[in-house]
Amino acid sequence: MNLTEPIHAYILLTVALGKEYDIIEKAKSIQGVINARVVYGEYDVVIEVRVGSLRELDKVVNELRRFPEIIRTVTLIASG
Repeated sequence: MNLTEPIHAYILLTVALGKEYDIIEKAKSIQGVINARVVYGEYDVVIEVRVGSLRELDKVVNELRRFPEIIRTVTLIASG
C-alpha cells in the first residue's frame, strides 16, 4: 500500500433488525463515505470509504459506531 495515496476501505456492518436503510441514509452524510448498500449474508450493510489518511478513516469508523442501531463493524482496507 502506498501511504501517499488515498485510503480506500470497506466497512461491514451488522445492524439492528429493520434499520439497514436508516443506517445507509445516516452513513451517506459522513464525510469520506462514497457508497453504502444493503447486502445479504453475515453482514447487513457495506459502506465504501475513500479518505486521505488512517486518522480520517478512524473518524469515519468512530462516527458510525456512535449510531445505536449498529451492533458490529469490521473494517477492510483495500490495496491497489
